[in-house]
Amino acid sequence: MATLLLIACLPTRRPHLSLRQRSYKLAPRITMASSSSSSPPSSDPSLETVAPHAAVTGERKLNPNLQEQLPKPYLARALAAVDPSHPQGTRGRDARGMSVLQQHAAFFDRNGDGIIYPWETFQGLRAIGCGYPVSIAGAILINLVLSYPTQPGWMPSPLFSIHIKNIHKGKHGSDSEAYDTEGRFDPSKFDAIFSKYGRTHPNALTKDELNSMIKANRNMYDFIGWITSAGEWMLLYSVAKDKEGLLQRETVRSAFDGSLFERLQDSKKSA
Repeated sequence: MATLLLIACLPTRRPHLSLRQRSYKLAPRITMASSSSSSPPSSDPSLETVAPHAAVTGERKLNPNLQEQLPKPYLARALAAVDPSHPQGTRGRDARGMSVLQQHAAFFDRNGDGIIYPWETFQGLRAIGCGYPVSIAGAILINLVLSYPTQPGWMPSPLFSIHIKNIHKGKHGSDSEAYDTEGRFDPSKFDAIFSKYGRTHPNALTKDELNSMIKANRNMYDFIGWITSAGEWMLLYSVAKDKEGLLQRETVRSAFDGSLFERLQDSKKSA
């Protein structure tokens, strides 16, 4: 996800995006709560996902049936953001040989040259519905932070450019870990976002559940990661929540590969 969108709390102007108007067929997810009540405990303790003396393992449940819903969910995908409803990723999407994280960032490369300059970040934020204050601040902060780690050499860029080929070097801590350190997409980590925190709706997050996830993902003393992760998720929530104030699973999945940004852009153009 584009990093350090720290200004999500600022007011934004955005097209109204109602994902409920689209018909996404989400595969049913069996929760730990239902499986534990309807089936006896596993005879193999090495397969247990809840430790009796670690209450948090019971509160934040994993999906024990993910392997039955998606082939090899433990295998991080380089080219596609997959889940049980999208086992091959976003239908019709051309990865163009880029990792999922690179695809996410490439939306902001407005001229397609592999480099993102601050004015392109501004244009991309405006395209997905952010207001002028958010877009200006975002362009400054994102490029300021991500520019140097993604440079091909030791010299910083005076124009604060971001090189997409090295975008994996800008990955921060205290996140969902749905991107691995090379920019691949980890289906099991993505599924855990909803199995652990989607308690009201199995395939969506309320704002409170989103906040719970952000806090739970914090690594010790990783203050930059705390702020970065909160900014990213709150910005995503502000531009892509549905009419009921829910952040749908499909919205989040498509944000990881950048296809959500294209939908938001098209929605704004047609508004």
